Amino acid sequence: MAEHFFHLMEKKLVYRASRPKTEEEIKEYKEYLAKGLVAPTNMEIYTCDVDGKNVKQVTKLGKANWAPFYHPSGKKIIFSSNHHSTKGYDFQLFMVNEDGTGLDQITNESKFNAFPMFSPDGKKLVFSSNRNNGGTRDTNLFIADWED
Repeated sequence: MAEHFFHLMEKKLVYRASRPKTEEEIKEYKEYLAKGLVAPTNMEIYTCDVDGKNVKQVTKLGKANWAPFYHPSGKKIIFSSNHHSTKGYDFQLFMVNEDGTGLDQITNESKFNAFPMFSPDGKKLVFSSNRNNGGTRDTNLFIADWED
């Protein structure tokens, strides 16, 4: 239902979406939506053609999978997720093949890593993180060399 935060890769889009199924989930979704909000839970990664056809669900991890971005190769997607977390707040970066196989964890420092983006040549990765913030709630940008 909620389809936000998408990234265009030539002729494909990648986005996160909520698909509430139970009566309770749908009620909660509509209550948040009435306030202009979306609860950051049960979001999965999807792709489609730019015309909206060929929608494919990439992840089936549960919890919040969001901020997806295509690798310049067009074959992999990097995103933030807390699917592995018992408390829900531990967001790490993961990469997955476009068909949903080959899930790899990319980060493991700090409790918040998100909004990853590759340089057009795929040699740099920029992302936000709360690592090295001296115990504050500050979130900063980090740039890393990327090696396939």
